[in-house]
Amino acid sequence: MYGTIFDIKQFAVFDGPGIRTTVFLKGCPLRCEWCHNPEGLSFSPQLMVSKAACTHCGRCKAICPSPSGCIVCGKCVRACPLGLRRITGKHVEAADLAAKLLKDRTYLEKQGGGVTFSGGEPTAQGEFLLETLRLLRPIHRAIETSGYCAPDLFREILSELDYVIMDIKHTDDALHRRYTGVSNQKILRNLEQLKKSGKPFRIRIPVIPGVNDSEENFRETAKLLTDTEHLDTVELLPYHQTAGAKYEMVDMDYKPSFQTDRLPNLNTAIFAEYNVPCRAI
Repeated sequence: MYGTIFDIKQFAVFDGPGIRTTVFLKGCPLRCEWCHNPEGLSFSPQLMVSKAACTHCGRCKAICPSPSGCIVCGKCVRACPLGLRRITGKHVEAADLAAKLLKDRTYLEKQGGGVTFSGGEPTAQGEFLLETLRLLRPIHRAIETSGYCAPDLFREILSELDYVIMDIKHTDDALHRRYTGVSNQKILRNLEQLKKSGKPFRIRIPVIPGVNDSEENFRETAKLLTDTEHLDTVELLPYHQTAGAKYEMVDMDYKPSFQTDRLPNLNTAIFAEYNVPCRAI
């Protein structure tokens, strides 16, 4: 089974318990206006170019075998004298990826950590994710997910996990569609599965000014999480103004419809009213 990844981050401390290795899988079915990893949206390898530092020496154009469009051959990467070009995303076999990750098993276990799969949206490569998770037994395995996938697939993935970090972006379906491009109905169904699974989990809310930082949305989210036995905490992650920094590098435009210069509401008091543990990051 092959999949596509775009990064492996070692010594990660915010992606689950302990010190972890985080694997970023490429491809995502959502199009959140605030996404800060545009290189994780496409399922295919892409060319990334740091255009701001380019001196326009022309070496990339001289060596390109396809002037009509990039074929991700990598020749221009090797030709760039300033190293401003790279290919993001590579195809890997599940067995090879698992073998690489397990080399650090002893260290990760001593640190109370393990391996976390992020993205993109890792469940979007469901079969590849499942095979890799199975090959990693018995190391501690976690996921960072939007929860947007078929409920049957989510149930199967849950069975292979020790910990889950899940986003709740908005409780209102219409607003969720507007700002992410998809309905939140699958996500809320999978949240109910997660709550009943017995797996320890964490909820993250990317707090976007004027989008989902209202007291009403916080209250509705808190209601969803009331009396949830295995919830560790809710984390409020404030929007960062550098979110659009990488879009030009992958030939994408960053044009959010919300006010990017407004500070988001990070009031945790509403969650406290419902006895839901919450902290602002």
